[in-house]
Amino acid sequence: MEGSVAIFCASSVEIDDKYNLAAREVVRALHALGYTVVSGGGKMGTMGAITAESVRVGGRHVAVLPEFMRGKENPDVTEVVWTPCMATRKARMREGTCAVIALPGGIGTLDELIETHVLRKLRRYDGRLFALNLDGFYDPFIALLDHYVATRMMSVQDRDLIQFPRTVEELISYFK
Repeated sequence: MEGSVAIFCASSVEIDDKYNLAAREVVRALHALGYTVVSGGGKMGTMGAITAESVRVGGRHVAVLPEFMRGKENPDVTEVVWTPCMATRKARMREGTCAVIALPGGIGTLDELIETHVLRKLRRYDGRLFALNLDGFYDPFIALLDHYVATRMMSVQDRDLIQFPRTVEELISYFK
């Protein structure tokens, strides 16, 4: 999926709407630049906001879901790809993309972010990796990475495989 960007994000409907508004801005900007958006494709939370914005602006959006989530997909996505399990889902979402963006999200988003970071370190994923640090959401994670560097559990170069833009504008500047 050349010209595709995978977005990992929250499925919770109880989060502050600022995260969904930021997700809509990201999607709008990526589509305006000609990118296809690849996401989890669910109906709920930020995943639902991503689909709604893709449909609203007429962008191509590919949803990747595991078989056990049949019936939970958003019916408005451009394309649905079914996978046998969550591990395959994550791999398929990254496949052929030029970048991964982790928006503020829960434990699943953190899992996806960390796995992608490890794959970049091992040169098994060559796209860019971003975590939108909106209002300092990822500050505790950044502190943990800095702790790993300070204790020599991780090199500075490996820590820097993730970029932490603080605003949507800063994030999108990497794609222009």
